Amino acid sequence: MSFASSIRTIATWEISQSMTTMGRHVLPLAAGLLVLLVLATAFAAQSGVHMQDGIYRIGIDDPDVARIVAQDNRFTAYLDAGPALRENRFAYDLIVLDGEIYAADTEKGRAALTALERDYEAYVSYVAAKEPDLFAAYPLWIDLEYVKSELDFQTTQSGQRVGTPPDSRVPPAPSGPVEAATLPPSAMPVSEDDLREQLTGTESDNPLARYTGIFSEGGGEDRLQTPAELSPPLPLDSIVLIFVFIFPLYFTSQFFMMSVMNERVGRAGEALLSTPIRPSAIIIGKGLPYFTVMLLIAAAITLFVGAPLAILIPLIPVVLFFLASALIIGMAARSFKELSFISIFFSTLATSYLFFPTVFANTHVISIISPLTLVILELQGEGFTAMEYVYSTALFFATSAILFYVGTVNFREERLFSENSLVSRFTDFIADMIGRDHPYVSLFLLAVFTIPFVFMAQMMTLVLFFNIPMPISLILLIVFAAFIEEFAKSLGIYAIARERPGFLTAKNLLAGAVAIGFGFLVGEKLLLFATLAQITESTFGSILFLSLQVLWMPLLLHIAGVLITGTFLLLWGRRAYVPGLVAASVVHSLYNLYFITGALG
Repeated sequence: MSFASSIRTIATWEISQSMTTMGRHVLPLAAGLLVLLVLATAFAAQSGVHMQDGIYRIGIDDPDVARIVAQDNRFTAYLDAGPALRENRFAYDLIVLDGEIYAADTEKGRAALTALERDYEAYVSYVAAKEPDLFAAYPLWIDLEYVKSELDFQTTQSGQRVGTPPDSRVPPAPSGPVEAATLPPSAMPVSEDDLREQLTGTESDNPLARYTGIFSEGGGEDRLQTPAELSPPLPLDSIVLIFVFIFPLYFTSQFFMMSVMNERVGRAGEALLSTPIRPSAIIIGKGLPYFTVMLLIAAAITLFVGAPLAILIPLIPVVLFFLASALIIGMAARSFKELSFISIFFSTLATSYLFFPTVFANTHVISIISPLTLVILELQGEGFTAMEYVYSTALFFATSAILFYVGTVNFREERLFSENSLVSRFTDFIADMIGRDHPYVSLFLLAVFTIPFVFMAQMMTLVLFFNIPMPISLILLIVFAAFIEEFAKSLGIYAIARERPGFLTAKNLLAGAVAIGFGFLVGEKLLLFATLAQITESTFGSILFLSLQVLWMPLLLHIAGVLITGTFLLLWGRRAYVPGLVAASVVHSLYNLYFITGALG
């Protein structure tokens, strides 16, 4: 039987198995959940987000003041006399008496006061827009154009100064030619009535758009705003829409995970392993139906919402990553309880990695690390370039290929039906990749293969710490980036120490550390230069990927880190692995800190 025939046979068998074992109860439920998700999203897009409705209670003694907050759904307003409000003051977050505002001394009270301040600012702007002389109310008009932050920090990475530091003893003096500025026209290019209409909005505008600018529908996006109402152009509407794509894709991948788990628990996989079909054909055949269904679901949603079909292209690596992860989780978990725990943990990390960067799709280059950013750009009509596609999807393609390879290598009876602990099973997976005849070559290749996962984990920390104030965010990023690298580099040494303790000698440790160091350096620089150049042009990217010009220093660092962890294992056994990992991470963090203070100081 040919390879293609084997895949077709396994795929047909997988479809029949899924329909008989899960189709009667699970598939109708899944279809119902998908329909409910689409309907709920459509309802949210039409009526707005109402999670904050009625969260603040405000007591007011003046009907005119009550009308100011009546349009804000966050407030539940009560109109009452002054004595009654004073008597029941603890029942309210805010009280307005005789033009004075009293807020409860709680976090909720202070938040309600901030919300009321924004409502009053919007009310003042509304009153000013109704004045007969609009230009007297608004004498200055500014046209804003948002530009992505794409600063080039390559100079600071090499330790060079961008410019000469100013001398505080001498006042600065202008230099170079000075060009005369062209005066703007004295008359506005649009009519006063059009400006007034855009300032005041319409009755159908969402209150959240007027007061906070965080949600827009209809023509609210083009309405003019005062400086107090300005906010970054966050694509929350598009993020809600792409959630409709990702949820069913991840949900469908769970069926693939359950299929692998069912064959292990029921030992039905023994029949597959006894056939002359290669493990790669079995895995491809089992995953192909789910891959097809996921693409069909995404295409159907795309056509339903009227989005361009080009958004399917960035979703393909996400689909492959979900399926590859489902395969490994299904092969590693020992029970459905353990399967649920691992899958929920994985979904949390994957969702965070995919969705958090998309918030900055219109403001910062860091958003490009998520393929969903490309979906947002396509939905907004901006599109994406081939290089941006490579930047966003290279890690997903690479990690998917490696996970499928690991699953193929370990798709045999002693791995599928083992009852070892979760950590032991993952260690066995890694140990199988280290050949006994050529261990150093295996360690070199293993270090290369871990690079996409290291970069993905470091990008995840970059997303998590992006909004934390500096320098705390940089310190956290330094520590976590170092720990992730040292953990990845030590996996091969730990697997050897666990499976083949006699191999771990001082001589072999040194040779293995050199092999891992070279492998990590080669994989790191190749992937960095090939795909992540744009990310390294930001401040946070320069923290993650230092010393691009000096290769011998990171090589020594990689070798030293493995030697530190390996020495702890060699002297005190596996129980010293964590202390050794911490020690190596401390050395790595100090190295990064030294270069950062020299480059950014």
